[in-house]
Amino acid sequence: MKPPKQSSQPSPEENQEPDFEQELEDLERSLVFLKERYHQIQGDRQQQAQWQQRRHELNQNKHQTPEIKAELQHIKQQLEVLEINLESQLFSWRSLKKPFWQIVRFGGMGVIIGWILKSCVG
Repeated sequence: MKPPKQSSQPSPEENQEPDFEQELEDLERSLVFLKERYHQIQGDRQQQAQWQQRRHELNQNKHQTPEIKAELQHIKQQLEVLEINLESQLFSWRSLKKPFWQIVRFGGMGVIIGWILKSCVG
């Protein structure tokens, strides 16, 4: 009795293993990036609170010297930079990529179905 021929092509399970490993590595990188971004956001929020507290203290001062005005201007600039950093956490192409393509796909299908219905009715 002959042993069955072994094919030179890997089985489907063996083909999926490298894909799974790649997806797992991508997921790990995304998790590391998310953790780093989270720590950055926490630090920015803490710094923002400190700058706002200092600005409040300086605004309470009755005598607005040029030094105080310069420091207030500096604080205002720092708060603007922090605000931009914190806002950038909400929107990125990476986070919008999947919903964008779903909208394109299903929106396009809706237009095509609408044309078909219009041609059938009209």
